[in-house]
Order: sequence, then C-alpha cells, then structure tokens
Amino acid sequence: MFNTDIGIDLGTASVLVYIKGKGVVLKEPSVVAIDRDTDKIKAVGEEARLMIGRTPGNIVAVRPLKQGVISDYSVTEQMIRYFIQKAVGKRSYKKPRICVCIPSGATEVETKAVQDAAFQAGAREVFVVEEPLAAAIGAGIEIKKPCGNMIVDIGGGTTDIAVISLGGTVVSTSVKVAGDDFDEAIVRYMRKKHNLLIGERTAEEIKIGIGTCYNKSENQKMEVRGRNLVTGLPKTIEVTSEETEEALRDVTTSIIDAVHRVLEQTPPELAADIAVRGIVLTGGGCLLNGLDELIEAKTGINTMTAEDPMTAVAIGTGQYLEYIDEENSEKLK
Repeated sequence: MFNTDIGIDLGTASVLVYIKGKGVVLKEPSVVAIDRDTDKIKAVGEEARLMIGRTPGNIVAVRPLKQGVISDYSVTEQMIRYFIQKAVGKRSYKKPRICVCIPSGATEVETKAVQDAAFQAGAREVFVVEEPLAAAIGAGIEIKKPCGNMIVDIGGGTTDIAVISLGGTVVSTSVKVAGDDFDEAIVRYMRKKHNLLIGERTAEEIKIGIGTCYNKSENQKMEVRGRNLVTGLPKTIEVTSEETEEALRDVTTSIIDAVHRVLEQTPPELAADIAVRGIVLTGGGCLLNGLDELIEAKTGINTMTAEDPMTAVAIGTGQYLEYIDEENSEKLK
C-alpha cells in the first residue's frame, strides 16, 4: 500500500494507469482544458474531452501529447500528477516507482522529457520502456525466450512495430500514422466527397460504428450530421462502410508498408519464428474493423489481435518493473 509501483501508458489519445496488484485502475483521454486568461487548468481527462469544440474563446481544450511524445511539458506534468493522485489517492504514501512507455523511435530529448515530467509528478524512481516491449509483456508473450515475436502497436499518434527476442528489441520502427490519422482521413473524405464538414468526435464515431479497412460482403450504413460547405447549413447524410474503406486506404497502406520494412530487416531465423507464431496487434487503433485480416492478406502471416488490446501496453508497462526486479535478482545470484 505504501510502496506503490505504477505503470503509465502515456498515449496521444488516452492515458492508462496500472497499479501493481490492482491492474488498470484508470483510463481517461489525454486532454486538458486550460483557461487562457489565467493559464489555469479547468478540467482534465474525460471532462476536458467533452469540451473539445464546445468551449468559449478563453477556454481551450488541448492534447499535451502529440504523436506519442510531449509537446507541452508543463501541462503534461500537471496531467500526470492529476492522474496519479486520482489513481492512488492523496493519502501520504512513499513516493512510487513509475514506469512510463515511450514510442520506439523516441529521441533522447523526448525520453528525458517523459522522465522529468514523471519525477516532477512525484516519482521516487522512473523507468522508461519502449511501447512494443510493454505491449508484448501485456499481451502475455514470453519475451525472455530466444524466439522471434512481432508486435504491431497502433495507438492514437504512433504505430510501433518491433521484432522482440530474448527480452529485447531486435528490429523496430515507429511511424507517425495511427488512430488519429484514421479520424483525419474520414474528415478529409467527408469534406471532399460530400462537401460536409464534420468534427473529430463525429469522425471517431464513424470509425467505431461502421469503419472498416477490408471489404466485407455486408455494407453497413450510418447517418452523419455536419455542416454543408456550400450552403453553410446543418445537413444529414448517409455514409456506408464501403466509403470508410476508401477513406482509410492511404493510412492503412502506410502501416502495412512499415510492417513490410520491419519484416525485410528481420534476421532469417527470427523471420521463420514469426511465420509460425504470427503477428500480434495491440493498441486501440488495431480495433479498426478488418485490420487484422488486411495485414494477414498483405503479408501472408497469421495476424491476431491481443486479448485486451486497449490495456496491453499499460499492463506491460506496470509488469516491466517486476521484469526488471527479476533480472536484477538473477544477476545477484
């Protein structure tokens, strides 16, 4: 109780907090509402997300993380502090050990910013772990074994792809194309094809409701409301899942190209393991309908989604501290 280990999945779209012995205790959008006049934080998380696009001029809802890394340091630090207090409570406790995940392509400066923010938020010790490694641990993969495992972690801002063996990353890449880009692609498509202006939240609803990236026999439909760009008046139209496949084609192609690049760089022995063991998908972005089938069709390798893809990285980030403790105790023997 007084010696808490905390794992934080500091995502572009949402923050998940894992506490040892309790599991994932908090999942909130990584959005902060700030009053521009006083520079004070008005709301954090879900409360702030509901304000996006609906605030008066002096209040602005911001995402302090862009493409997996900190873009606004002071706001991120306050956000982490808020989430830790909400997850652990404000009781007097020994400062926790905190493990935070970072994209596999993060620079030293970006990594240092994450560590500093966690220390400022009240950590005793801070560890960082690359997202694909955390995702593999959270998905229940035995990472210590000398065999290749391929992880594709599709978050909100980045897609991290890695081949893992013997507890480390052999080949990895991080592309700044992920869940948020799915939403943006839908917004662009609606503007271009239907002259309809829709917001981020509506685009996300389309993606979750009928979004697909692999042609299916059944064509689902959904009513979408937005502003007609010609008349300037509100308008309702019907959108089909077939249209979302067309809208998302460029984005999904970028992810598949990145998977191909990693496979091309993978040593032959590990590539043989991946052909047998398959590709594991994690992250909220992998829940896009048909994505696993599309990757399987394009690579010829069995592709499966982790049991709980949304929380895999958070669970793995928390359990990474146990993994480090095990490694250290083995070294001392």
